[in-house]
Amino acid sequence: MKRINTVLLELTVGILDFLYRERHFQRFWVLEVIARAPYFAFLSVLHFRESLGLRTPSHFLLMAEHFRQTVNETEHLQEMERRGGDRYWVDRFLAYHLVLVYYWCNVGYYLIAPKSAYHLAAEVEKHATHTYEFYLLTVDRDDTRIQEIMEDEHTHHTELLKAMEMI
Repeated sequence: MKRINTVLLELTVGILDFLYRERHFQRFWVLEVIARAPYFAFLSVLHFRESLGLRTPSHFLLMAEHFRQTVNETEHLQEMERRGGDRYWVDRFLAYHLVLVYYWCNVGYYLIAPKSAYHLAAEVEKHATHTYEFYLLTVDRDDTRIQEIMEDEHTHHTELLKAMEMI
């Protein structure tokens, strides 16, 4: 499954690289719209399992962590909106349609193979970290807010790997 995750991510990144070259804030905005989907999906599945009486010892910890990650990603999204990332309808159209597919894929994935779902989400966060890092290295080294967001993405990557171990 990890190989499939890697191939899907590389394909998606290639498409985004093509569509968003030199359009940094639009790319960041699309990524932040999409980045929230796994956390929403994980929370949905955890609530569903809880409703069925299938709570695990790590259940509440995972729910709290994913809720916190969702709020943090929403803060990133709002920052990209302040920078004009959602200015064009084509970017909104793409992001809103991608996120619907990605959310439902994550729901199914987390129900069937939670470790693999965490792996995919961790790889997405790793990609986001590298994307922000590239921006800082090539466009604006002094953008402290992007630096903070990059560090948050790296933290999410680490948290997802820990969550994967808890399953």
